[in-house]
Amino acid sequence: MTLSDVKCFLLDMDGTFYLGGQLIEGSLEFIDRVLATGRDYMFLTNNSSHNADFYVRKLAKMGLSVERSRVLTSGEATCEKLRALYPGRRAFVLGNEFLLAEFRQAGIPVDMENPEIVVIGFDTTLDYQKMQTVCDFVRAGLPYIATHPDFNCPTETGFMPDIGAIMAFIEASTGRRPDLIVGKPHAGIVEAVLKRTGLRVDELAMVGDRLYTDIETGLRTGMLSILVMSGETTEAMLAASPTKPDLKFGRLADMIPLL
Repeated sequence: MTLSDVKCFLLDMDGTFYLGGQLIEGSLEFIDRVLATGRDYMFLTNNSSHNADFYVRKLAKMGLSVERSRVLTSGEATCEKLRALYPGRRAFVLGNEFLLAEFRQAGIPVDMENPEIVVIGFDTTLDYQKMQTVCDFVRAGLPYIATHPDFNCPTETGFMPDIGAIMAFIEASTGRRPDLIVGKPHAGIVEAVLKRTGLRVDELAMVGDRLYTDIETGLRTGMLSILVMSGETTEAMLAASPTKPDLKFGRLADMIPLL
């Protein structure tokens, strides 16, 4: 599979399209070129600390007006999975107000006192009381779902601990890993993409800066995997990793001459 076969580019956001609050040079020009060649794009982010509406506003401030349907978060994909697997079940949600809003919009009952399932996201409002409560529910044996697996979230100055660190805390206390992880590179978020786009996996390309999420998504599903070196992955990390992308570029704009 080559770039010419791609009908829709699935774009990671932080570290790929922008870094923290700064647009990566050439990202807007890449979008213009994709659309000019009759292809499409969708932002696919594992970051469940914000919802699609937040990202639409953030992208608008960076100069890109994007329809909400072109943004899919791991939180949204998790909601779709929960509706299929646990219809009507009450959920304890470890997350901030954006994730809670996504659950309520999706019609999933949120019950922080007497839940039937436990869902954890990237909670930037985390405190010790929340950690104790979620561990109590996980230890009690409730179904346990995580929105995504990322260990760190990139920032302009380095990294901040992401949900992977929260899962490690919970595992150390309870002995349990999540029963289901939805976000990249797991199947749940890809199922949501296929449903939304109506395309096949061999018509998609996953573009991102992380080997263990973005690139692994492509390798597991059969879609084209494209690594950009504008975020987390360094040349040393790539050389040491068994996960190898189909294609590698410095940033999104470096693809423009080949589209």
